[in-house]
Amino acid sequence: MITSELPVLQDSSNESGATDAVGLSMSMSEMEDPEVKGKKKRGRPGKQAPTSNKKPRKSPADKPMGITRGRGKANGVAQHNGDGGDPVTLFEVVKLGKSAMQSVVDEWIESYKQDRDLALLDLINFFIQCSGCKGTVRIEMFRNMQNAEIIRKMTEEFDEDSGDYPLTMPGPMWKKFRYNFCEFISVLIRQCQYSIIYDEYMMDTVISLLTGLSDSQVRAFRHTSTLAAMKLMTALVNVALNLSIHQDNTQRQYEAERNKIAGKRANEKLELLLQKRKELQENQDEIENMMNSIFKGIFVHRYRDAIAEIRAICIEEIGVWMKMYSDAFLNDSYLKYVGWTLHDRQGEVRLKCLKALQNLYTNRELFPKLELFTNRFKDRIVSMTLDKEYDVAVEAIRLVTLILQGSEDALSNEDCENVYHLVYSAHRPVAVAAGEFLHRKLFSRHDPQAEEALAKRRGRSSPNGNLIRMLVLFFLESELHEHAAYLVDSLWESSQELLKDWECMTELLLEEPVQGEEVLSDRQESALIELTVCTIRQAAEAHPPVGRGTGKRVLTAKERKTQIDDKNKLTEHFIMALPMLLSKYQADSEKVANLLQIPQFFDLDVYSAGRMEKHLDALLKQIRLVVEKHIEIDVLEACSKTYSILCSEEYTIMNRVDIARSQLIDEMTDRFTHSVEELLQEAEEADDDDIYNVLSTLKRLTAFHNAHDLTRWDLFGNCYRLLKAGIEQGSMPEQIAVQALQCSHYSVLWQLVKITEGAPSKDDLVALRRVVKSFLAVCQQCLSNVNTPVKEQAFMLLCDLLMIFSHQLTSGGREGLQPLVFNPDSTLQNELLNFVLDHVFIDQDDESQSMEGDEEDEANKIEALHKRRNLLAAFCKLIIYDIVDMPAAADIFKHYMKYYNDYGDIIKETLSKTRQTDKILCAKTLILSLQQLFNELLQDQGPNLDRTSSHVSGIKELARRFALTFGLDQIKTREAVATLHKDGIEFAFKYQNPRGPEFPPINLAFLEVLSEFSSKLIRQDKKTVHSYLEKFMSESMSERREDVWLPLISYRNSLLTGGDEDHMSVTSGSSSKAGSVRSKKGRPPIHKKRIEESSVEGSWMIRNDTLQTPGALQAPQLTSTVLRENRPAEHMPDPDSEPGSENDFVHNPQMQMSWLGQQKMEEVNRKDRTNMNYIKSRSNQGVRQTVRGLMEDDAEPIFEDVMMSSRGQLEDMNEEFEDTMVIDLPPSRNRRERAELRPDFFDSAAMIEDESGFSMPMF
Repeated sequence: MITSELPVLQDSSNESGATDAVGLSMSMSEMEDPEVKGKKKRGRPGKQAPTSNKKPRKSPADKPMGITRGRGKANGVAQHNGDGGDPVTLFEVVKLGKSAMQSVVDEWIESYKQDRDLALLDLINFFIQCSGCKGTVRIEMFRNMQNAEIIRKMTEEFDEDSGDYPLTMPGPMWKKFRYNFCEFISVLIRQCQYSIIYDEYMMDTVISLLTGLSDSQVRAFRHTSTLAAMKLMTALVNVALNLSIHQDNTQRQYEAERNKIAGKRANEKLELLLQKRKELQENQDEIENMMNSIFKGIFVHRYRDAIAEIRAICIEEIGVWMKMYSDAFLNDSYLKYVGWTLHDRQGEVRLKCLKALQNLYTNRELFPKLELFTNRFKDRIVSMTLDKEYDVAVEAIRLVTLILQGSEDALSNEDCENVYHLVYSAHRPVAVAAGEFLHRKLFSRHDPQAEEALAKRRGRSSPNGNLIRMLVLFFLESELHEHAAYLVDSLWESSQELLKDWECMTELLLEEPVQGEEVLSDRQESALIELTVCTIRQAAEAHPPVGRGTGKRVLTAKERKTQIDDKNKLTEHFIMALPMLLSKYQADSEKVANLLQIPQFFDLDVYSAGRMEKHLDALLKQIRLVVEKHIEIDVLEACSKTYSILCSEEYTIMNRVDIARSQLIDEMTDRFTHSVEELLQEAEEADDDDIYNVLSTLKRLTAFHNAHDLTRWDLFGNCYRLLKAGIEQGSMPEQIAVQALQCSHYSVLWQLVKITEGAPSKDDLVALRRVVKSFLAVCQQCLSNVNTPVKEQAFMLLCDLLMIFSHQLTSGGREGLQPLVFNPDSTLQNELLNFVLDHVFIDQDDESQSMEGDEEDEANKIEALHKRRNLLAAFCKLIIYDIVDMPAAADIFKHYMKYYNDYGDIIKETLSKTRQTDKILCAKTLILSLQQLFNELLQDQGPNLDRTSSHVSGIKELARRFALTFGLDQIKTREAVATLHKDGIEFAFKYQNPRGPEFPPINLAFLEVLSEFSSKLIRQDKKTVHSYLEKFMSESMSERREDVWLPLISYRNSLLTGGDEDHMSVTSGSSSKAGSVRSKKGRPPIHKKRIEESSVEGSWMIRNDTLQTPGALQAPQLTSTVLRENRPAEHMPDPDSEPGSENDFVHNPQMQMSWLGQQKMEEVNRKDRTNMNYIKSRSNQGVRQTVRGLMEDDAEPIFEDVMMSSRGQLEDMNEEFEDTMVIDLPPSRNRRERAELRPDFFDSAAMIEDESGFSMPMF
């Protein structure tokens, strides 16, 4: 039997796995009886190895040609119809899939019976063509060449320009082809299982071919043949299983017949049964040999192939074999391959391993055979629950769950705890799978007798009572997380019955424990209330909590019905239970805040439809008591939100609730007015009781004003009085000031809502403008308050109000609101910016010291950082929406590198949005930020800067980062980059050195920073910028080569584009050894390129004449960040007399719109003047050299950077744009790199089997 024989054969696979592919030279026993029914007599006495010479086959001419429908052959080669009609090859038939696979196989079998050589040739070409090979095996090759030679010949004809082949091609057609390909092989073996597969010819040839192809270095051959071989093996396993069943049946029949008494025994039947058993045994032996050939010759090599898809195929199929024929394959000799591959580097392969194992562990009868495997690889499977591939992690958790179901002792407590915490995972499929595991472990294993006794009980005495207690304990013991909503969502699909037992949960909270029952602790009660609220939310909303899932999906009709039923059920229960719960826990703020979330999930129509108004009154009474008893923000906001929901106009209970709310607000307002009067009268003599009365009432009113329109109670007046008194006297308590600011803010917004919803009169607009103006003034004054919370609150409210009452208020047809638009003046902008610089851009150590030495834990640090990010984002929004002048952003941009980890994303987004608004002004802001940093550095180090210091390097790195933000489209940013260079040049030469003109200007070193932007200039503009640079350079500057002049030399060389004047070699002092800047004579460009670039320049100039750039805004006078000039007044030149000064540029629209065009015109005029005076100037050597350089401008420009060779330029560009974009390399280099990336089908290294990738211990 194969059951006893196969394991012996497979145990030797360890040796065969290390050898070459096994051929088919294994000896097979000949059949003793040649007339066995259903079998052909073997055509060949023995099989030969693939490497030996094939035995000459009978000539096709000696046999009748097989004429098959739809396929024609000439000399054994498949031919195509010339008119493109019906498919004529097996490959085309299978690819199209129009014919039933049964008929296709039957047709091939018929042709095989007529001429097996031609039929096999058709099958061989089928496998070759399925691999994507364009070659065809001819009959002469089939007869005279070995498999290795045929495969080598087909490899030469393979299309190596494309890496695609049918199994990897995208699209539904090729996906269907893969299915048809596998089905064809399966049907072929099924149809041939009674005769042809035993003829020692067809299977020998096919297995020999597939073994050779699977060892090919061509991926397509290897992939296709491995898939075919594995499907062939699966079909053979099915045949072997059927043979084993028939064998067992025959053996039972034989035993039954033999045990009969002699008179009733049929000897002829016994002989027939013996003959049938012998025939089945012989067939089984042959099937075993075939399977061993495939397993040892293909599987043991390909399950560790370099290609993940091939490895996945092998593991998927061995799982099928073990499940299909567990008696033969489900043993450690085969399981070890799956266990080893659990460590595969590709998630796709690991996923196939887990799914194969799931199919085995699903069958509990197989657990005894899996015991050793489970003990050996359990730790690896449990560790895979944390796999980086979420799909793999999900399947690993499901597999662990199956192991738990099969054997409770298989997993240790530590193993279970590794899975437990995954219920809090943000990835919902992982969390749901972990929830299923938790349900199986904790909630589904009860004592059957005890459960039967409790089945008829309800509430706390029901079986769910203990389970809910267990859930609460699990939630409290989860030290990693405290997210009840995530836990409920994870268990929702597996434990809905438990989680929806709100009656049991309520009884556990309300009723006194029975005798012998453990009392819930205060912490357990809080956890149970939180879990209850989360289950209510999950049932009412029917979607995962925030942070899980991609958003709300559309519910099916069944899910929608379940949601409605659940909502009605929870409403009917908690309408009566909630007032009692609030009454019991009204003194506990945490519990009350959670319980008050429940009404928002009610179906409020139930109050009126079910005549339950008395329960509504009870609820309103309890809420009122809660409001009067608590001043915690969370509790008051929950009460306010509950009133808001109950007051919805769509429900009939609205009037009843509105009356109760108005009564409550009236009382609180009267109390607030009275307490404010007392506090203001007593002023500095006010005691703690007076302060508490004002603060407690103000907190309640502020919480309600957030969700309710309380403008008719005029709370703004009293709040404004409190704020003014605090500003004038300076003694207002911090919390009162914060709450008064917030309440006034809500009052302003509600007034704006009323005006925008109706048709406001002029008086209404004037009144609101007066209120907003006075409140803005108060907030501005509060920015100088000594208390940080007051300043932060005032800052946030200022930013919000300036955003709301900005020029965008009049958009959307609201032009009538123009009187309400407020634009901040320079003083307010300056104060807002100073606040950001003082409270946002601070070190963590400074912040800790500012908090009176209290040691902050990690959570507090994160919270503080979150607050600072909100402050920065609020101010940046004002810049983005053009409410605060853009130059103020310079003080933000300059901190980009230093605070990159904390605020890098905010600053980068601000930079991107401001560039979209105004490219030129944004560029001026960038250069202004660099100038500020440079001036600060000069103040710290003096005029003699150490250009190698980390501070200078930091400014240069910041400039490089700014340059990267301009992208690769230089045409779009042309004017902006040129403006940036103009401002940088003017700044560098702004102040002459007080020691004399022979010394470099004080800011000259800034040119080294400016050089980082030179690569963003197009070649034409480099010449223009260079000409502008020369305006500031004296003749002596051009001759200087000392170290102090290196920034000028470096910057000038980065601008020059060719000609003798482009050379300024650095040969002075120590810098010549440290690394000089060498120039290089550029090659003359192609004439066509010069014309194209000139045309680009001309088109840009034409467009530039019509540009209407928005006028630049005057930079505010920033008290803490204004450019600090470090020059004595007597040495500073008059800025008004400076050509091309900043003020001229900002206020001269013509200069701002087409500065490059003006520079071009000036250059042309200068050339004309120079040409006219050329002879006159020849006598002066210095002038002659200058004229010579100018005259060369008439020649063709050299479009090559003199600072680097083309290869060096490429390397620099690759470094510059390393993380941002891909650079197109020269064609020759591109082709070479593409060749390196394309799979090398003929590289022997591609098939080296990496032992290190599978270094797992053996059994």
